[in-house]
Amino acid sequence: GHCNITTYLRTFKRGDYVDIKVDSSVHKGMPFKYYHGRTGVIFNITKRAVGVEVKKEVNGRVINKKIHVSLPHIKASKCRDELIQRKKDNAAAKAAAKAGGERVSLKRLPAQ
Repeated sequence: GHCNITTYLRTFKRGDYVDIKVDSSVHKGMPFKYYHGRTGVIFNITKRAVGVEVKKEVNGRVINKKIHVSLPHIKASKCRDELIQRKKDNAAAKAAAKAGGERVSLKRLPAQ
């Protein structure tokens, strides 16, 4: 079957992290099978596709590969959600400590 119209209406910006997940119902703009399940950063946006920069290990060295992938084959990655949430929490804790006139440690601690 066809994919939903909302698949094509999603907005992406340069610098966004995306997961490459092949939708087999759409053959156009499909990436090579190696890239399925990989996470990359958007470096270019065109009408029907986005350019994704992915790291690939070749003979022991890591190469940055730039590929263009059609919109049905990518989705926004959740890999940075925890980092962004932690930044918000730290900013709120810092503001509360400044208002109370005390010091607060914002460092991550290992599980005890």
